[in-house]
Amino acid sequence: MKRLRFGVLGTASIARRRMLPALLAAPSIEPVAVASRDGATAARTAEEFGLVPVAGYERLLAREDIDAVYIPLPTGLHARWIGAALAAGKHVLSEKALVPDHATAVSLVEQARHARLLLMESFMFLHHSQHAAVGAMVADGVIGEPRSFSSAFGVPPRPDGDVRYSADLGGGALLDLGVYPIRAAQLFLGPELTVVGSVLRHDPRHGVDVAGSALLSTPGGVTAELSFGFEHVYRNTYALWGSRGRLSLGRAFTPPDELAPIVRIEGEDGVREVALPPDRPFVNIAEQFARTVLDGADFAPAGEAILRQAALVTAVREHAT
Repeated sequence: MKRLRFGVLGTASIARRRMLPALLAAPSIEPVAVASRDGATAARTAEEFGLVPVAGYERLLAREDIDAVYIPLPTGLHARWIGAALAAGKHVLSEKALVPDHATAVSLVEQARHARLLLMESFMFLHHSQHAAVGAMVADGVIGEPRSFSSAFGVPPRPDGDVRYSADLGGGALLDLGVYPIRAAQLFLGPELTVVGSVLRHDPRHGVDVAGSALLSTPGGVTAELSFGFEHVYRNTYALWGSRGRLSLGRAFTPPDELAPIVRIEGEDGVREVALPPDRPFVNIAEQFARTVLDGADFAPAGEAILRQAALVTAVREHAT
């Protein structure tokens, strides 16, 4: 079976802990090389995963034995290296947030389209089967007519010097955490959401937003109430509230592969919990990316999803008080 040959631009924690093991486990992928600006770092990571070490991102992009790259770099570096990868003829799977604003997203999506290359934003949580199960429950009328969606993703303060506090590298709670609830709201409420209002709290010491909330709405008035931040006790959840009940899911965005998710349903007849099977979202997104390329599927939906997401993120920032 033909496999998509992958290189990895960077040795960030998310690459080492989750995506590199997933690339090795995906049947349609052949991981080839990993690059770092520091040759010793590349060598250590390459040895751990059985790959070729490459000193420098440009050298990896110049390799003819690589069809696609995964980019786990900080958001502020994405545009440069996504553009370089596309120019080198590589398909790109990039960590979220893909870019900090809609205008940059438009430029990169157009570049990918003209080059006939796949550009995908790595929202791995979308590829966990728990969300399809929730969607099926809602479609079956478990909560009646949906009236609102709510979601929260918060973590405790990060250590000083953490990349999330660097404005130059695209830090801030909106781009690191807020993008998850925004993307989940589209999953359940559809593509026509608009931003009604938002709040971003900035920390002058770091120069980035450290917390925020946003209110979104569908044309029919179904709302999405979203909160996120770096100054919270850990929370990672969403809920759908309808005319006859409420459904909620914990560990919605970062479930371990071994976790059996629990959906809590509150209705007119009481409360019940539904256990769902574990899943491997990182393997799933890697495999879908590869099959989209190898099977010659339509690349346009991935670009359209990037543009919708970037437009909402930009609107949250512009509406912020």
